[in-house]
Amino acid sequence: MKFILGTKQKMTQIWDNDKFLAVTPVQVGPCTVFKLKTNVKDGYSAVALAYGQRKAKNISKPVLGQVKGLNLSPKYLKEFKLKDDADIAVGSVIKADTFAVGDVLDAVGVSKGKGFQGVVKRHHFAGHKATHGNKDQERSSGSIGPKGPAKVFKNTRMPGRMGGDRVTVKNLLVAAIDEENNILYLRGAVPGCISSLIMLRTEGGELKLHDANEKVEVVEEVVTEKTTPVVEDIKEKSTPVVEKAAPVVEEPVVAEEVKEEAPAEEKKD
Repeated sequence: MKFILGTKQKMTQIWDNDKFLAVTPVQVGPCTVFKLKTNVKDGYSAVALAYGQRKAKNISKPVLGQVKGLNLSPKYLKEFKLKDDADIAVGSVIKADTFAVGDVLDAVGVSKGKGFQGVVKRHHFAGHKATHGNKDQERSSGSIGPKGPAKVFKNTRMPGRMGGDRVTVKNLLVAAIDEENNILYLRGAVPGCISSLIMLRTEGGELKLHDANEKVEVVEEVVTEKTTPVVEDIKEKSTPVVEKAAPVVEEPVVAEEVKEEAPAEEKKD
């Protein structure tokens, strides 16, 4: 099973040979494994991931206690339930390269909140006719209870709060992957608003894990390669400047000797 956390981005289009594909970019990971739950200790198997970053002063102490020792200040903490206990090391990092083009994912998110809405918008009722004796009842729900029981049954479709629910969209195809920027392009629509949290998961495949210190090692190598040639260039440029300055010092010495001979000739005259 493969899974990751991300944030929804604005929908766009990409080329697939000669066709346009409507895709939703999802900025995923890097997600850090901060806790493992087992059947023996917790009663179920799960992997808890930390995603995002924010100031530590805005995070409660119970949340900071869960990621203690990992040097994290996460914005989101979520867990993915598994069938069996997972053999994953705490502190491992999951990135976009754990998925491949062609994978079929399930996206879980919170839908956009629409506020209080009527039955036409909320349940797609057709409404009533606007003519022939009807007045101001085009978008009403009509009768909501039968005559016999003389009550309104539970779960009757009525006006109410719309949106803000946990929604799962299944069978979203991974059309493209940007591994450098950790972006997955999913074909179709994803629930939620822009920058909202999205949970992606699929049953097939295995997770590709990274060490938390991989990024630091790469940065050190790049810095050393850039700094060493710059220092050598400065030394090579400075040496010829000193050699050219040596003959310039001899010129004023000759001028001083001429000045001493000139007054001696005037005294002889």
